[in-house]
This record gives sequence, structure tokens and C-alpha cells, in this order.
Amino acid sequence: MHPRTRHPDGNPLFAPLALAIHLGFSSVVGTTLALPAKAADSQDARLRYDIPAGPLGEALNRFAQQASIAILFRAQNVAGLSSPGLQGNYGIEEGFTRLLQGSGYAAVRGANGYALVAVPETDKSAENSMELDAMRVEDNSLGTITEHTKSYTPGTVASATRLVLTPRETPQTVTVVTRQHMDDFNLTSIDKVMQHTPGITVTSRDSERSEYYARGFAITNFQYDGIPIQRLVQYSSGNTLSDMIAYDRIEIIKGASGITTGSGGPGATLNLVRKKPTHELSGHATAEAGRWDNYRTEWDLGGPLSESGNIRGRVVGAFQDQHSFMDHYKTQTKAYYGILEVDLSPNTLLTFGADYNQSTPTGSSWGGIPLFDAQGDEVHVSRSFNPGASWSAWEQFSRSYFTQLDHNFDNGWVSRAYYTYQTNGYDAQIGSIGYSRPENPYLLSGRYRGKTKSQALEVYASGPFELLGREHDLVIGASAYRNHWQGNDWRSARSTIEDFYGWSGEVHKRDWGSVTNSNDQLTLQRAVYATAHLKPTDKLAFTLGARVTNYRLSRDVYAKKTGEVTPFAGVVYDLNDNFSLYASYTSIFLPSNYRDENGGILQPDEGDSYEGGIKGEWFNGRLNASLAYFEIREDNRAEYAGFNTERNESYFQGIKAKTKGLELEVSGELTPGWNIQAGYTWMTIRRDDNNRKITTETPEHQFKAYTTYRLPGIFKKLTIGGGANYQGTTWMDVSNPVKGTVQNHQEAFWLVNLMSKYQITDKLSATLNINNLFDKFYYTNIGYYNTKAYGEPRNMMLTTRWDF
Repeated sequence: MHPRTRHPDGNPLFAPLALAIHLGFSSVVGTTLALPAKAADSQDARLRYDIPAGPLGEALNRFAQQASIAILFRAQNVAGLSSPGLQGNYGIEEGFTRLLQGSGYAAVRGANGYALVAVPETDKSAENSMELDAMRVEDNSLGTITEHTKSYTPGTVASATRLVLTPRETPQTVTVVTRQHMDDFNLTSIDKVMQHTPGITVTSRDSERSEYYARGFAITNFQYDGIPIQRLVQYSSGNTLSDMIAYDRIEIIKGASGITTGSGGPGATLNLVRKKPTHELSGHATAEAGRWDNYRTEWDLGGPLSESGNIRGRVVGAFQDQHSFMDHYKTQTKAYYGILEVDLSPNTLLTFGADYNQSTPTGSSWGGIPLFDAQGDEVHVSRSFNPGASWSAWEQFSRSYFTQLDHNFDNGWVSRAYYTYQTNGYDAQIGSIGYSRPENPYLLSGRYRGKTKSQALEVYASGPFELLGREHDLVIGASAYRNHWQGNDWRSARSTIEDFYGWSGEVHKRDWGSVTNSNDQLTLQRAVYATAHLKPTDKLAFTLGARVTNYRLSRDVYAKKTGEVTPFAGVVYDLNDNFSLYASYTSIFLPSNYRDENGGILQPDEGDSYEGGIKGEWFNGRLNASLAYFEIREDNRAEYAGFNTERNESYFQGIKAKTKGLELEVSGELTPGWNIQAGYTWMTIRRDDNNRKITTETPEHQFKAYTTYRLPGIFKKLTIGGGANYQGTTWMDVSNPVKGTVQNHQEAFWLVNLMSKYQITDKLSATLNINNLFDKFYYTNIGYYNTKAYGEPRNMMLTTRWDF
């Protein structure tokens, strides 16, 4: 991993001439500490530090002792200056960046050790302007914490391979939506984050169910702090409920991620990385108001809980009450999160945490609006038309508990043991006229109630090793996963409705009676894995790994796979200081829950995933870009084949298919104060036997770009920004009562958003976000069960935030 030394404005920390002058003086006058010979060759080694806040000179001396390095400086130069201290795992350069934050000095390395260099006044100007650009760079075994970095790109990531690597070093496309991006554009839910993420398509079946697609595949793999928890696709039960108040960033690993997830889809994996406690007292509170009586408040408080700072905690919460552009629909959401860290020793960290999300809607739509009337003509109603009954409610909740133990060894190795218990639940009492014809409307209703209980245990260790005179990295681990879904269904008879176009949602709720169907599925996975990052030369690196998985699905259905080997191979070659070529390969293993024509479970979808391209990095990693070609070959892709009326369920068949496409992404800081995240995707999927396009619900062409810019000079308190989403033409095969099977198209469209933020004081700010600026009519569902659903009209949200 390349060490990162950053300054708030992104400019170089020193000039070569200043370095030579200061090293010359420091060799004669200053404070000198012993420098062991091996320390000079171990600048990438990461150690755990526990240095409290206090006088800068004392902090630097303690850092020198613990890191076994020499620091040269004049005592009078640092007299009266303080340091925020250093707690956590850092490389030497990263440690200096943290210790010297706000001091006006930077550390540079010379032949005799490190020397302090005064940052030029032109670089300090941004630091002195109300501390608007103050930033912190802190890493752990999950990668760079993005909070307080003011950045739209990460320093390092670990979700793809478990190895902590920069985006440029990772031989796979990894997109990260940082804390700064979420705060700037008021991305308070996982749905909103996915709408901003390059390469991701979001479809909404109704008011409660969202699906995310990447490279043409539904995303069913979710990770929390890198630990996989699979989403229950059949019922909406909390995975797409997550409030972003609890998370530092969202990482999207594009393509198959068999090393870290085992079984899973080849489109992408979502890794939701939780916030960590802060080493000093800090937090914020907000008050927000928007269109359709949309009100939200959130609070976040963290800091040390002991005098020494070895115990730290953080608690966050959010409450939102909002109506909608749809008639008689409203929802309340609650989110709470707490985490506690305890330093058992300078090298051992124990963590406990829990979170809770709940959504309580009224007027849930359950499906969309019917596409056609009895004459085969398209049904036209207002965007505010809600097919759901006024009492229809699809309640969801998600709660989890987790603990982890981290230990840093003296040889540079780190280990982690992680356990999590998560429950996702749903209680849906729903009714809708969306599945009927306007000439003969009826209410379809039912109740669905259940829980999915998941447990995951993972133990792994990573660190450096020497081979053929060079240092490399290795990670080895083992995991166990248990997922148990139990639920009951009550299906009610249809109720006749008098007037479709005059529908107001007022209808009597039927007695649900007895249970008509029960679900019971138990999924077990056990796996061991290893990944090595080999660096035979300074320019060339190989990432090689494999995961061996035992999989079993039982209870209502049965499927088993033992000794499934998922290999991974990647290579990165540095062309120069800014560009690298890369390529990677892994296999696909996706067990199926789909039933065939006879009611049996389809065989797993297996195949191969390839990716290659070029990556770029500028300004010490403050700006990253990638261009990737990907190809996914499937041997047993599940495709809809019909509906069995006796079993009242759809059935599927396995087909061979090939997906290919291009992805271009850029994220980070173009100039000081100018952030951007943008991406273009082209993708197509075709059957092998007849070359027919499939999965046309996702567009072949997609473009997203979001940017913010803090104005200079006298306007420095103002930040302006905006973004645009372009989605190409999509279509689905649907049933027309007169014409039979037809294609329902949605033509290409743009959505434009704006934002502006004014820093009233150094603690208080106000942000205005406007979504769908030009009030574009579009659909989020274009054919699910022959229905359609409108996207949100123009809306806005005003957020006031107090930081402390």
C-alpha cells in the first residue's frame, strides 16, 4: 500500500528546495532520536499508536519512540503548539499527517530521519479560513475512513480481496460513495445512494420494494463491515431499508466477489461500512424540511469515555416523517446505531455495536398501476394516483448486533475475529387495485409476515511476508454463515371495486383467516480462503487467491454443494506514476431459489467473470479514474419460463448467456475544493443459443455525474453543486389483452439535481437540495406483473446542520 500524506487543500506539502534547506539546518540544530537501521526500510509498516492529545513536542517524541524513527526539529518552533494525538493503526507518513494536523508543519524524510518543514503560507490559507477544509485521514483493516476527509474518493479499500489496497492497486472496479458525497446531496437512504452510484440501476416495484442492478444483474449480496449477509429477494425485509446515518461509506465491488462473499451474484456486492467512534468529542445535529411534508432530524455524538481515551463510544439516531407525491401514502422511519471500542492493550482492540432500522408506512402501493385497459390501450392516470388501499402497510425492520476483536502483532500482521447476528423482518397487510383492469376493478389483498435471522462468524489475519528478497502481503481466513427464513402468507379473496379512476383508497380490510402458505428455508455456508498480493518488481503486482465453500439449503427445499472452489487472479502493472494496466478473473457460484417447471430447485448458476482495463491516480490519490472492459459467461442463468396456476408461482429455466460491457469512472478532487464522482456504463446481455438480448429492464447506456465546488475568496462560505443521471432506453415483454405479448418501452431520459451549501459560521451550515429540477416524467417500473410506477416529481429539501 502506498503511504498517503495529504494536506487540506490537496497541494504538495513541500517543495524540493525547502526540503533540502530544512534537512541541512536540522542536521545541526534540533532534537534527535535513534533510528534503527531496519526502520528506514519499513516505512509501509502499520503499527498501533496510543498518543493522547497535548503539546506537539511531547506527541512527536512519543511517536518517534513507538515508531523507532528519528525526528529532527527545533524545540522553539513547536513551543505552544498542540497535537490532536494519534490512536489507531497507521503507517509513518499517515501518523505524521494526523499528529501535525493544524500545526502549519509537515514531516519530510531525509538521510538522517524526518524533519519538520513549515507549510508555505499559500498552502495554509485554506486551513485558516474557518477550518472549512480541515480533514483527517485514518485507516483500519477495512480501508480509509472517509468521514472528515472532505473527499469523494477513498484512500484505500479492502472489500474486494480483504487486502488493504488503493483503488489503483485493486484489480477490480470498486466504486465508493463517501460520507462527504452523502452529506452534500442529502443521501439519507440506501436507495438514494444507489441512485447516485455510477453503473447502478434502481427499479422500484412499488412504494416499498427496490431492486438494484449492476452489469445487468440483480444485487443480492450485502456486506456489513465486510461480512456477507445475503438479501431475501422474494420479500422486502430490511436490506434496502438502511438509513445512512450509521455509515461512513458504501463500497460497491463490481463483478463477482467470490473471495469475500462465497456464493453470490456476478453483478456487484454492496459493502456498508459503519461509522467508528471518534478520539475527541465531536458530532452534529440536523433539522430538515422538504416538499410533501417531509421532515427529518438526526443526531450523532462520539468521543472518549475515559480520561486516557482507551474507551470510546458513538451513538447516532435519525427520525423521518414524510408524506409523498402519491395520494394517501406516508411513512415514518427510525434508525439508531451505537458502537463502543475498548483498547485492551496498545495492540488489541475490542468492539461492540448494535443498530436498528424501522419503517412504518401507511398506504403502501403493492405493485404499480395497470399498463393496459380491456381494449389494449395504455392506462393514463396522474402521478399522484396510488393503487394501494388507505390501510395497506408494508412494515419492515432490521436489527443487528456485532462484536469484533482486532490484534496487531509486532511483525506487522493484524488479525480480526468478527461475529454478527442480524434479524430482518416484515409484516405486510396490503391491498391494491393495480393488478386489475379499469373496466372491471378489484382489490387484491393479502398478508405476509416473517423474519430472516442471520449469523456470521469470520476470522482472518493479514500481513507482510518476504519471498525472494521482496516484501509481499497475505491474508488467510475462515467463515461460517447461517441464514434462516421463516414466514407465513395469508391470501384473501378479491373484492370488487366500483370506480377505478375515482379510487381514493377507502375500502374495508378483510379478515385474513387462516394461513394459506408457510415458508421455511435454512442456508448454511462454511468456507476457508486465502489471498496473496505478490510484488515481484516495483511496477508489477499479482493478486492470487481462492475460496473453498460448502453450501447447503434445506427445510422447504434442498440443495447442496461441497468443496466449491472459487479462484481469483489479478495483475496490475504500473505504466508510470499515474497509470496502471490491470486484469482479473474469478468464477461464479450462485445457488438458486428459483423453481423449475416441475417444482424443483434449479441448479446453481455457474460460470466465469473477466475484467481488464486501465486505472489512473493523481494528487497523492485525491483523484482516481478507471476504464474497464468486463465479460461474464453464465452456464445456468435463471430465466422466466411461465406461471404455474396450480402452485400459484412462476417457474424458470436455466440458459447459457454472455454479458459484456465497458465502465468509465472518475472520483475525487479535480482542483482544491472541486469534487466529482462520475461514470459511464455500456452493457448488453445475450443468450448464447439465439443471440437474443435479455434483461432489457436495465439500460445499455447509463451516465451519472455529481460535483460540488467551494467558491474561492470572499465567496468561500458558499458551495455549489449538482448532478445529472442519463438512462438509455429500456423495455420489457408484457401482456396486452388485445395484442398479446408486446414490448413496453421507456425512452431515454435525463434527471438533473442541484445543491448549494452556505457555511453560516464555522459550526452552522444550511444546505438546499433540489431533485428532478426539470420535473421529468419517468417510470421506476415498466412492466412488473403488467404494471408501471412513476418516479418522484421535482422536490427539494432544506437542511440546517450544527457541528460540534
